[in-house]
Order: sequence, then C-alpha cells, then structure tokens
Amino acid sequence: MASAAHPAASDITATKTPRRRTGPSGAVPPKAGPREPARRARRVPGSVWALPPVAVLALVFLYPLALVVQQSVSPDEGGTSIAPYGEVFASESFRSALTTTVWLAVGSTVGCLVLGFVLAMIIAFVPFPGGRAVAKFIDVFLSFPSFLITLALLFIYGNVGMANGVWTDLTGASSGPFDFLTTPWGVLLAEITYFTPFVMRPLLAAFSQLDSAQLEVASSLGAKPARIVRQVILPEALPALAAGGSLVLVMCLNEFGIVLFTGAKGVTTLPMLVYSKAILESDYPAACVVAVVNIAISVGLYSLYRMVSRRVGA
Repeated sequence: MASAAHPAASDITATKTPRRRTGPSGAVPPKAGPREPARRARRVPGSVWALPPVAVLALVFLYPLALVVQQSVSPDEGGTSIAPYGEVFASESFRSALTTTVWLAVGSTVGCLVLGFVLAMIIAFVPFPGGRAVAKFIDVFLSFPSFLITLALLFIYGNVGMANGVWTDLTGASSGPFDFLTTPWGVLLAEITYFTPFVMRPLLAAFSQLDSAQLEVASSLGAKPARIVRQVILPEALPALAAGGSLVLVMCLNEFGIVLFTGAKGVTTLPMLVYSKAILESDYPAACVVAVVNIAISVGLYSLYRMVSRRVGA
C-alpha cells in the first residue's frame, strides 16, 4: 500500500508545480512587468534633446549674424532701409575689393590643386627616405596659423630678408630684387603655400586606397607615366580634388591674416574692407553690408561644394 501511494503523491506534486522555461544557457528570462509600457510612454522625445544644442547654436552663431544683417539695413539717419546696400554696391572700393577677392581665391585654389596633386603623388608613389615623416608633417602643418607662414615668407623674401641680404652681399647693391611680397603676387604665393596641405591631405587619403596592382598592370602593358596619371590616378583623385579645392576656395575668400601680415597696402579684399569700414572709418552699416555679401558668397560656395561632393562621391 505504501509503495502504491508514493507515485500518486508525486503525480499530484508535479501537477501543482509547473516547470519554468529556461533559455539555452539555463537562465530564466525576466517577466515583462506591467510597468514596462508606462516606462516606454515616459521616454523623452528626441526633439527635446535637440533643443539645448539648437539654442546654443542660435545664441552663439545665429544671433550675432542676425545683428549684422539688422545693422546692414539700419543707416545712421535712423529707421530701416536698404540704402546702405545701394551705396556700397555703387562704390568703387567695393567693386575693386570683390574683384581682388575673387581672383585671389580662384588663383590660389588653382595653384593649390596643381601643387598639391604633384606633391601628393610624389609622397604616395615615389619611395624616398622620410616619406612617412613628411606625410605626418602635413597633418601638423594644418594646425599652423596663417600668419606664421606669412612671417616665414617675410624673413625669406622681405625687403630685409635672407634672399635680399644674400644678393646685396654678393653684388654690393643697396637693395635686393625681391620686393613682391607687398603686391598681390606675394599674397597669392603666401596663400598657395599655406593652403596647399589642405588639398594634399584628402589626396593622400585617396591614394592610400588605390590598389598598386593597377599601376603595375598599366606599366607592364607599356603605358607611359603621363597616361597612368591621366587614366588611373586622376580618376581616383577627383573626389579628393573636388573636396579639397572647394574647401580652399571658401577659406581663401575669407582670409584676413595673410593679407594683413604681408603688408600689401594696395591689396584690399572683402575681409580687409570690412576691417577698414568698421575700425578705421567707423561706418558700421557699410561694414555690415560687405560682411553680409561675404557670408552670402561663402554659404553659396559651400552649398555648391556639398552638391559637387555628393555627385563625385567625396
């Protein structure tokens, strides 16, 4: 009798205590509590988290920009008028500064693209001692201020610089032949010297992704170096050239330190005109008009840069 009752008792116990399912590792999964939907409902929307950075952006950038725009339509006589725009656009100084700014920016960009492309190819494809150190120095060079490069050029090519000093020592002349730094050509040289690494950096990154087997195959098939550059290397470099060139163009349009430190008195760009109108002449509406034009050109070129970058895949 006792042995017959034992299985019945075990059956009753088995029916009263159901087994809990476990996962593959033997752990019991947590139960979904009734408060979980409430927790999901209490999550902060993403738009709320976006409010602080948008507020900081509006306070730091948009508010000063709005003040500049407001001042540009606020003549000294009072009220609101676009008369300052008409006066500035009709002035010869503005047209001359706009022309100088555009041709300096375009000329510097072309020079940076050509020089940067050649130097990047040499560093990437011509083995020489210290090539990696030179490539790393390009990154360090990007952190240098623009006036530092201008001062270095003044020490070399200035009126009392090293080059003129060597010339006067050798010839006995009273002055040397190098006096171009105070001309637009000196500004152009300084901008090309400073901004070329901004083109080289994306080019070196693009060349590092280029399969060297393509160059070896093209060379084995009898292709000359010029053809290899034109048909193999240049197509791979186009996105980097577009990105670097657009960046250099925008930065050259807004460059102020190089023009100021070269001492080129006959070179007046839009940033220099803003400085002259605001600081020297205290004509704040005219200065703000020139600043608005400079900003509009920069934003337009940046938008064009983004569009070109998307199309070429940069």
